[in-house]
Amino acid sequence: MRAKILIVDDDRDILLGLENRITWMGHEPVTADNGKDALRLIEQGEFDLVLLDLELPFLSGLEILQRVKGASLNERRTEEDTNATTTYTTPLIIILTAFGTIERAVHAMQLGAFDFLTKPFSADHLSVVVQKALATVALHRQVDVLRKEVDDRYDHLVGTNVKMAAQLTTAKQAAPSDVTVLLLGETGTGKEVVARAIHRWSPRRSKPFVAVNCAALPEHLLENELFGHEKGSFTGAVKREPGKIEVAEGGTVFLDEIGDMPLPLQSRLLRVLQDQTFYRVGGTQPVRTNVRFIAATNKDIRRAIQQGAFREDLYYRLAVITVTLPPLRERMDDVPALAQHFVNRAVRMGIHRPCSLSDHALQALQQYQWPGNIRELENVLTRALILCPDDTLEPACLHLSDSPVPLAAETETGSPPRHYHESMEAYSRKVIEEALRRNGWNQTRASEELGLQRTYLTKLLRQKDISGRPPKESSTYSEEDSP
Repeated sequence: MRAKILIVDDDRDILLGLENRITWMGHEPVTADNGKDALRLIEQGEFDLVLLDLELPFLSGLEILQRVKGASLNERRTEEDTNATTTYTTPLIIILTAFGTIERAVHAMQLGAFDFLTKPFSADHLSVVVQKALATVALHRQVDVLRKEVDDRYDHLVGTNVKMAAQLTTAKQAAPSDVTVLLLGETGTGKEVVARAIHRWSPRRSKPFVAVNCAALPEHLLENELFGHEKGSFTGAVKREPGKIEVAEGGTVFLDEIGDMPLPLQSRLLRVLQDQTFYRVGGTQPVRTNVRFIAATNKDIRRAIQQGAFREDLYYRLAVITVTLPPLRERMDDVPALAQHFVNRAVRMGIHRPCSLSDHALQALQQYQWPGNIRELENVLTRALILCPDDTLEPACLHLSDSPVPLAAETETGSPPRHYHESMEAYSRKVIEEALRRNGWNQTRASEELGLQRTYLTKLLRQKDISGRPPKESSTYSEEDSP
C-alpha cells in the first residue's frame, strides 16, 4: 500500500533525509518543523503514520501524542455511545528523539506511541519499523471490515446435487490461484455464499473479503465506494478515505451484480484487473493493490455485450473461470437438507424452539418450483417458524399457496410456465408496450404514466429490444419523441 506519512522534526537536515527515505520506500511524505503545525495536520486525519520528534518548538512531541490519543479515546467513546459506524483514522505514531532514555520511551508508549527510535538510527532500521507500522495499519483496516460483517449471515454450502457438485469442484480448483472467477445464476441461487467459499478455500482466507453491490449505488457513489477519494475531491470530502479495493488489500473483492455496473466504471475496473493499480477519486498518485476479484451476475452477459451495455474485453477478463449455479428447481434433491439447515439456524438464532418438518411439509417443499430460489426457501421457512406455534411444521404453515400465479397469456395459451426471470421480463415488456400504446407512442407521456424518468425509459427500450415505434398501420407518432 502507498501510505501518506507525516514527518515532524525541527532539524532541516534530518527532515530532508527522512523525506528522501520515505519517498524511496514508495510512500508519500509530508513535513512539518514545529509542534503546532504538526498537531493541525494530524487533526485533519489524512495520515497513516507519523514520525514525530520529541523536542519541537511550540508543542513537544509528548504533548502532541497526549492530545491526539486523548481525542482518539473521546471519539471512540462517542461512537460507541451513538452506535456510529464511522471508522476512526488516528494515525500510528513513531517517536524520534536524540535524548532517548528508558523513562521517555516508557512514557511515550504509555501515551500510545507505536514505537520509539533513538537518534542516530540507520536507514534500514527506520525502514523495518515503518513497514511494521504499516502492516499494523492494514491489520486495523481488516478488523474494521470484520466488525462490519459480524451480523451478516455466513452460510456453509449445503447439498449433494450432481449439477451443483460439479460447479463447486470447478470453484475449488480455481480457489488456490488468483484468477478472476465469474459466478452466473439466477437471483437467490447462493452466488455470494460460493464467492465466500472460494475466498475461504484460497491462500487469502486470512485477509478481508469485501463485497460490493454494483447495482445498489449510482455511478459516482459506486466509483467512490470502489476506489475511495482524496480530501477535497468533492463537496463533503473532508479527509482521504480508502475505497473497498484498498480496504481489501491482500484479500478478495466480490463484485456482486457486475452486469449492472455503468460502462465508464467498467473501463476503470478493466484497468485495475490489468495493472492492479488505480487512482482514488481526485487523486494524482497511482495506488497499487494486491486483491483477487470474484464477480457475479444474474444477467445474460453475452446479450448485454450485443446490446452495448457491457464491455466484451471486461467479460473475458472476468470469465477466466466461470461457475454457473443451477436454480433450486434443478436441484430439488437438496431441498430437504437446505430446509433442515435453515430450520436449525433459526433455532440457534432464537427465532423458534427446536422443531422439525413433517413428511408432508417436505413433500410440499419439493413440489414447489421456487422462482426465488434458495432465498425464497429461507424466507418461507423463517416465516413459518415465526407464525407456527407447533413443534412440527405442516404444509399449512408454509403458505405456499400464496406463490405468484402465472401470467394470463401463458394460462390462456396453455404454454408451459416460463422460468421466473423470463416471466418477469415478458411482463415488463408488456407493461411498457401497453403504456406506449395508450399514449399514442409518445414516450414522454408514457414515462410519466409509468412513473419513470424519460431517459430511464429510453434505456429500458434499448435493453428490452422494444422499438418504441407504433406498428406500420398506426399513424399517431411523434418523431421528436423517438429514442
